[in-house]
Amino acid sequence: MPRTLVPSHIGISPRTRLATILAVVDARALKDGCLALPGATEEFPFPRYPERSVFKVAGKVFAISSLSARPLRISLKCDPELALQLRATHGSIQPGYRLNKRHWNTVTLDGELPDELIGTMIEDSYDLVVASLTHAQRATLPTS
Repeated sequence: MPRTLVPSHIGISPRTRLATILAVVDARALKDGCLALPGATEEFPFPRYPERSVFKVAGKVFAISSLSARPLRISLKCDPELALQLRATHGSIQPGYRLNKRHWNTVTLDGELPDELIGTMIEDSYDLVVASLTHAQRATLPTS
């Protein structure tokens, strides 16, 4: 299974808790999984799309999903090289819908992908955003 090129060096993500929450991926598990990450918040910034959840850490987006949509989809940040690999390997991973296609994937949760891979992609997206934060911003994030 491909892994991101950005190491999980921050040491603040509760990986086991996310994996447990995502044991069965549905809208509730997806939301709970995103919000389980330290400092993660959910916002609804699009008045035209009030059902669209935007998950952020320190004010920066790491995931977007319309949790009531069927099939369920989530857009996640991704290392550009890894994004291409994932798209070539999995039909349910496409370039980010209405997002920078170099840095974002939209993942359709239709049962093709193992839950572990979905959890890993959420963690990687979160880690990419956290790695882009200043040291001072990272220091304000909760550690558990």
